[in-house]
Amino acid sequence: MSDHWIFSYASLLLRGLGTTLSLLLVSAVLGFALALLVALARMSRNLFVAKASLAFTSVIRGTPLLVQIYTCYYGLGSLFATYPPIRSSFLWPYLRDGYWYIVLALVLSVGAYVGEVVRGGLKAVPRGELEAAAAFGMHRRLVLYRVWLPRAIRLLLPTLAGETVLLLKSTALASTIAVVDLLGAANVVRAQTFQVYQPLLLVAAIYVCLTFIIEGCFNLLERTAPVRRESAAPRSRAGWVFWRRKAKV
Repeated sequence: MSDHWIFSYASLLLRGLGTTLSLLLVSAVLGFALALLVALARMSRNLFVAKASLAFTSVIRGTPLLVQIYTCYYGLGSLFATYPPIRSSFLWPYLRDGYWYIVLALVLSVGAYVGEVVRGGLKAVPRGELEAAAAFGMHRRLVLYRVWLPRAIRLLLPTLAGETVLLLKSTALASTIAVVDLLGAANVVRAQTFQVYQPLLLVAAIYVCLTFIIEGCFNLLERTAPVRRESAAPRSRAGWVFWRRKAKV
């Protein structure tokens, strides 16, 4: 069995790897930002905002990701193509590229799934810590950024690692809409060299290596993130005030 195809198609495979990594990075960053908004909307006291976010997460989590990708690419893509002002605008080179439709579908998927995860993490933060932060004079936005969200993310690091790995595997669906990612590059190699399973085994090995890298990064974050000592900090507002006064003495 000859492996010369690896060297012949190395540039194509590297470009596919770059596309996969860019899809992962862009979708993870934008998707997590959307997930924060979804989590806060789900916990909102505004009934309309809470119900709208619930409907969003239910629809996205209740439909297959491949259906969402096809809807974005063949639905929105075909719709945009029918409007001459859009076709003549500076946005058309981006709107006709399948890359941005797979990004849109992945961002929506991450926003829905991770949004529910973040909501659970926010609710898991002890209420006494939030009350104590408010007792120290922090306004609600500062409490969110300085106390509530960091504590929730610290609790969710293992879960976020798993969600990131799932996102990495979801990027392989980009090849279904003619985006040459890592799997798409392997399919090109298979079609041109008639190597049936060797390119797939190579791609599988690369995905496994990327998974180990992602898990290692999150494990490093877990070890370096500051851990609050449960016994040192009280949970109630009165306990926090007493503990604070005692610390000043």
